[in-house]
Amino acid sequence: MPGLSGAANAAVRVLERDRMTPGVVSVALSVWSVRVHGTVRRWRPWEAEFTCRCCGGGWARDRLQEALARLPPKAAAELRVRVERLDDVLLRRTHHEPASDPDSAWWHRRC
Repeated sequence: MPGLSGAANAAVRVLERDRMTPGVVSVALSVWSVRVHGTVRRWRPWEAEFTCRCCGGGWARDRLQEALARLPPKAAAELRVRVERLDDVLLRRTHHEPASDPDSAWWHRRC
């Protein structure tokens, strides 16, 4: 993944090989970036979902969270910087949906 050190990239590859799907972290970051920076000002949550079966379905941000939780600390910290930059964009472009499920992740509660 561009922007990560060789050691972080190696850790991501090991994680994907052993516990996820090869390439899913990079795809998730790309999908999340495209959706967060979308050309339309209105946030459409369903656009942040994977559309291919190989990625396991669900939200790209959920796959990133899974990777952040499972990566070694240094690799997770590098990836977290990239993810948090995108999260900040989403937070600026959206607002909290009061009717959303309070038990779901914060990105599921934005509109």
